[in-house]
Amino acid sequence: MSSPFVIEETNLSRAWALAVQRIIDSSGSEITPLVLTLTGFDEDENAREILDQSLLKSGKGSVQTVSETIFPDSLYKLAKGDRQTLYKLYTSNLERLKKIDSSNRKGTYFERMMAYEGNEGKINQLEVIISSLKSKNIKRRSKLQASIFDPRVDHTNGMFQGFPCLQHVTCYVSEDGGLVLNSFYAVQYLYQRGYGNWLGLINLGKFIAKEANIELERFICHVGVEKLEVPKENAKKILKKINEN
Repeated sequence: MSSPFVIEETNLSRAWALAVQRIIDSSGSEITPLVLTLTGFDEDENAREILDQSLLKSGKGSVQTVSETIFPDSLYKLAKGDRQTLYKLYTSNLERLKKIDSSNRKGTYFERMMAYEGNEGKINQLEVIISSLKSKNIKRRSKLQASIFDPRVDHTNGMFQGFPCLQHVTCYVSEDGGLVLNSFYAVQYLYQRGYGNWLGLINLGKFIAKEANIELERFICHVGVEKLEVPKENAKKILKKINEN
């Protein structure tokens, strides 16, 4: 039976490298399961640049491209920090995003959090969370969650399904008054998606915290299967470059 591998860090770049090293040192290509917890959200710019160069050379999306499927930080800045403007900008650009990248044809993570197709129309789950946090009287903490996986459209018989890997996010306020963001993945691809996914979720947590007038205290990610989908020799070369800089 596999024991959970737990990474406790204050730096996103180091956390990603530790997960990669764990798989390199193992006999297989997976961690089952992985639990990541971050109480600091710094990055090593050199590490991210080295990973980006490798991703782009392999024809994959950059760290930022991946992160913005979860939270469109560049649009939020364009909206000057106004979340209602952000929702409008994102909605107006959504069809273009789906055409640019075929993996977005079933939607994006941020879309499902912002406009989930419920039985009575679209539900902005982020607004439910933010308004509940701002009320300062959270009687039902189960309101502080957003679903991404939709069995009506996501349970298919296809051999491969790239979306959605992120299943669910939840929030709660700690005893110290800070926001804790939990996220849940059934499967995550560490090389192509891991770093960008975690960055996107951190930015999502910062967004929710800012809009609720509190601070993001901790980010936690639970991954059922963390898979290194490139040869270990390739991963070793990336980590070697990172360690040399």
